[in-house]
Amino acid sequence: MSAPNDNDPRHLETLDRDLARYSNLELATSYVARPIVGPGLALLFVILAGLAAALFLGQANNTLIVVIAACLGAYMALNIGANDVANNMGPAVGANALTMGGAIVIAVVFESAGALIAGGDVVSTIAKGIIAPDSMANATVFIWAMMAALLAAALWVNMATWIGAPVSTTHSVVGGVMGAGIAAAGFAAVNWPTMSAIAASWIISPLLGGIIAAAFLWLIKTRIIYQEDKIAAARCWVPVLIGLMAGTFATYLALKGLKHLIAIDLTAALLIGAGIGVAIWVAMIPVIARQSVGLENRNKSLKTLFAVPLVISAALLSFAHGANDVANAVGPLAAIVQASQSGDFMSAVRIPLWVMVIGALGISFGLFLFGPKLIRMVGGQITKLNPMRAYCVALSAAITVIVASWLGLPVSSTHIAVGGVFGVGFFREWDAERRLKKARLTMPDRPSYSKEERQRRKLVRRSHFMTIIAAWVVTVPAAAVLSGMIFWGITLILG
Repeated sequence: MSAPNDNDPRHLETLDRDLARYSNLELATSYVARPIVGPGLALLFVILAGLAAALFLGQANNTLIVVIAACLGAYMALNIGANDVANNMGPAVGANALTMGGAIVIAVVFESAGALIAGGDVVSTIAKGIIAPDSMANATVFIWAMMAALLAAALWVNMATWIGAPVSTTHSVVGGVMGAGIAAAGFAAVNWPTMSAIAASWIISPLLGGIIAAAFLWLIKTRIIYQEDKIAAARCWVPVLIGLMAGTFATYLALKGLKHLIAIDLTAALLIGAGIGVAIWVAMIPVIARQSVGLENRNKSLKTLFAVPLVISAALLSFAHGANDVANAVGPLAAIVQASQSGDFMSAVRIPLWVMVIGALGISFGLFLFGPKLIRMVGGQITKLNPMRAYCVALSAAITVIVASWLGLPVSSTHIAVGGVFGVGFFREWDAERRLKKARLTMPDRPSYSKEERQRRKLVRRSHFMTIIAAWVVTVPAAAVLSGMIFWGITLILG
């Protein structure tokens, strides 16, 4: 029998089919493996955080407890990056001012910078006064309670990310601390006035964010978009809006992002913001005049004038978020470290640098691995965003925090940002309906839409709206119940 001829067309055809099968097998394998790559890398980071804690502490007391706590802190930081950071980057990505890759790079850099440069080095003993410190029987009970709170909060945020709901990581930690405190010392240990204020913020945060975002969108529409000469109107108003954004973010960063480096009160922060805002407004007048040369008199041309300010605002929001929310991941961890090493759980907790690094890297890593899902949801699936609408959301987030600081109200940055997106979407619905009614008055013969058609044409997706609101409402109680159950489990196993 003769050997097969390599030049035989039939042999070459068979070889091509075999190679195609191998190629398809390789492609299928990559698709099967892709879902486990992220969790695998996340698990590796958690293990490395525990090893780093062990190497840093050496033969110190209760090293094993601190290593476990470091793993839990790393897990929480990953979930903050996966869920919370979407609120800062989602609008810019949804408006196509940033690509997903660009958003992740900017967020990683500025979140890490905010956490390491301006992150809180002092936090209160137990999550901002939620639980009275003297209610804990001893340092061991306190450590178990903080571990339960940290794990419960991380699990809840993880589940919320999985279902596609942006939730407040601050409220998750608060709920976890409350649940563990109740399990450890009873309901009397809870500071109920503080909890009432936090519950009020569920309503105050999104309402303030939504109203302010809608107000700025109304300003942009009436002063620029609905004008006969849109470009001339933009030359007048866009420098004002950019100056307002610059001044607002300067005030915001002075109050929230840099408060751990320099002590600045609200009045001083407002003066700083006003000075910077006026300077930027004057500087942007010739810049916008040059950018607007040759632009067509239509809405699409206006988007280019808002793109750069929107990217800058996303970066600044990420810096301030990293400075403030890193404590959600590492605050309980730092408390466990202090209680384990010194037995002191009554005084304020100082966060060591290595603990801050775990928090900063975890937030950045979580964003890189799991953040795109929530970024897409916030940026494009609730309502359609363009640079003008996204600008309103970003500016609303900064202004609402300033107003809340002035009024002394506890607010959630997550609720503010998502509330701003809802505010923009619902304003668009109202404005579209208003213009439709006005058109019917001028053109009575114009056909009207049926009830079903009007419902279909809604500009805010109601399914996302209901899912997010439900997740907000149950965050604190769900984290509290989960934390209490974990605490009881720890006491049964180790007690």
